[in-house]
Amino acid sequence: MPTFSSYDGTTLAYHRLGDGPPLVCLPGGPSQASRYLGDLGGLSAGRTLLLLDSRGTGGSAVPADPSSYRCDRVVDDVEAFRAHLGLDRMDLLAHSAGASVAHLYATRFAHRLRRLVLVTPSLRLLASAPVGMAEALAGRSAEPWYAEATAAMDAWGEALKRGADDTEIAPLRLAAAPFLYGEWTERARAHAEAQEHDRAPAAAVGFYAGVDVDRDALRAALTEVGVPTLVVAGALDPAPTPEFAHELAELLPNAELVVLPRSSHVPFVDEPNEFAGTVERFLAD
Repeated sequence: MPTFSSYDGTTLAYHRLGDGPPLVCLPGGPSQASRYLGDLGGLSAGRTLLLLDSRGTGGSAVPADPSSYRCDRVVDDVEAFRAHLGLDRMDLLAHSAGASVAHLYATRFAHRLRRLVLVTPSLRLLASAPVGMAEALAGRSAEPWYAEATAAMDAWGEALKRGADDTEIAPLRLAAAPFLYGEWTERARAHAEAQEHDRAPAAAVGFYAGVDVDRDALRAALTEVGVPTLVVAGALDPAPTPEFAHELAELLPNAELVVLPRSSHVPFVDEPNEFAGTVERFLAD
């Protein structure tokens, strides 16, 4: 597994999959080891996927300074990764919470981006509350797992308020996971369980801890980012809903939105062929 030394000397690891033009990939989670991205629904058939393990996750070292887990500081890891790869400009894909890093990276290093792909992106840095989440959750009420998953989600929220540790929260998170998939199959269950296995609680907690971002200033800065951008949303995703993702696409001056109809939060698992084809067409345009 290849590694490099980031800006502060922390050793970071990454996976290299496929063949073709390079695509740098940031996982969500937050701070999830990148293995869950797999080959992004077969996107590796025409791209060399360079999947970064965030500090403290997967094959990457635990940093000496815990505050460096913060998403605004992970931006410097991404820039160090680009420099290590020797790319003057790069195509960058970010999933879920990884989009928080991508938003901040784009406002600082737009000149280092050729194209940007935001997959079911977290909008936590841009909005105080998700749009349409309750309605999206209720829209799955006919599913056989709905009652159990809803109870788990409620209990998860209460556990967070009490400051419960990850040992208590992990099974609740997994029980609520069906909401994140377009269809709760054995494949989806295995994918969700693997994510839990690879989770790094300290890195996840530190990702947003102490981050002080002026939302209005960040939104204004993003309106100046002219990098061609693809926003991929899932029609069944509770966060972001397609409507919420549309707000992001409207904010960016050179963005397009694609909504995959049978997907929730993990479209490369739900609709792998459609996802990979959509992203490949955008990158090759």
